[in-house]
Amino acid sequence: MSRWLGAWNRLRLGTRLAFALAALSLVVFAVVGALTVGIMRDYLRDRLDDQLTSSQLDESEKLRKYPAKDPTPFYSWYSVAFVVQDGVATPKPEDRLPQDVEDLAGVARAATETEVIQTVHLRGEGDFRVRACPIDPATGTVLVSAAPEAELDSTVQQLIAVEVATFSLALAILVITGRIVLRRGLRPLSDMAGTAHDITTRDLTDSPDLPVRATGTGGGVEVDELRTALNTMLAHIDSSLGARTAAEQRLRRFIADASHELRTPLTSIRGYADLFQYAAANEPAEREAHLAKLRQEAGRMSLLLDDLLLLARLDDAEVEAPLRGEELDLAELVTAAGDAFRVAHTGHELTVDTDPGPIRLFADPLRLRQVLDNLLTNAAVHTPPGTAVTLVARATAAEAVLEVADTGPGIPAEDQARIFDRFYRVDRSRARERGGSGLGLSVVHSLVTAHGGTVTLASAPGGTRFTVRLPRTRNEGPR
Repeated sequence: MSRWLGAWNRLRLGTRLAFALAALSLVVFAVVGALTVGIMRDYLRDRLDDQLTSSQLDESEKLRKYPAKDPTPFYSWYSVAFVVQDGVATPKPEDRLPQDVEDLAGVARAATETEVIQTVHLRGEGDFRVRACPIDPATGTVLVSAAPEAELDSTVQQLIAVEVATFSLALAILVITGRIVLRRGLRPLSDMAGTAHDITTRDLTDSPDLPVRATGTGGGVEVDELRTALNTMLAHIDSSLGARTAAEQRLRRFIADASHELRTPLTSIRGYADLFQYAAANEPAEREAHLAKLRQEAGRMSLLLDDLLLLARLDDAEVEAPLRGEELDLAELVTAAGDAFRVAHTGHELTVDTDPGPIRLFADPLRLRQVLDNLLTNAAVHTPPGTAVTLVARATAAEAVLEVADTGPGIPAEDQARIFDRFYRVDRSRARERGGSGLGLSVVHSLVTAHGGTVTLASAPGGTRFTVRLPRTRNEGPR
């Protein structure tokens, strides 16, 4: 049994459906054929009973008028008059009798008071439909007529033969046609399977692109839904692989840039440590200068590591919440950031413009101050001395808007798309001389996104403007 089940399971779906359709059709044909044969047999038997009844009515009238006259046979039937006395049925000797007269005598004994009709098997002659009716109750005369069922059986057998031939031909046509229709109907599934096999032959390690899609039409609504679901899944896999590849490339670039940025202060620290070793016995002023350089490079590396740690925490916000939100006054925070900027960058003129009164906002004050400091420092570092800088804070019912603008040379159009990338510098040589690590704007973008806000850039020759939009109500940020 298991071998047959295994062989059945190895068949193609179309073949199994065709066989199942054939089995179902065979059952239907068998039921229809059996009902047809049964109905036809009952119909023919009723007709035969009607003929027996009609012939006996005529014979009964004759026998009542002429008791001594023998019954007249009808066709090849038997027509026998029995005299039933004391439970013994005796046929008239003049009648034409069958070889097995005892079965007919039994029917005659049962019909002394009422008519009887039943099927009787006569030895050597086959089945007969027998009808018996009383003629003269006083004398116990009973007329028994027996009609052979051979013609009825022959007609039924011919009907069975015709039905078997017809149903066999219909079953063969149904199986062949059904197999063709099923093959065409299941062709879209085969095409989708071919699409899946095509994907497995592609190397996705070098390129994440999945240009293969399930094409074609037909197959019905269900197949269209399956095709659409498959294409949607492939598109999702394609985008996921693309996102993963892009993330891996960013990670590689991030690691390479971080290693490069850390190598510079570490090399400087090593060099100044060597100089300090050789200059330890020299003038105290020279020794203090080397120590100051060591502290400067260590501080630079510490800031870089702090930014990297913050970005890592923002990237994994579900594990460790990087923000500590509270109700704050944005106008007060903007004023404090502006005062600090004026002290640190005396060569730039800063204008602070805020709405009158407090601007209530739910945010992390430390991180929001870091956003302001980074934007203001970016404006000071990448513009020449004397450039005017503007810090604006506005509020609507739903959001707070921060703008940091300068009148500097602007950012080239080809660099604006990557301005928020980590370790990306518009001018690498000048940025390094001024102490930039290329993480300031990345930190701004990540912190604003963590607050559920957006930061945009608008720059052209003669001016640059960063616009930060933050929701005023509590926001958990994107997940």
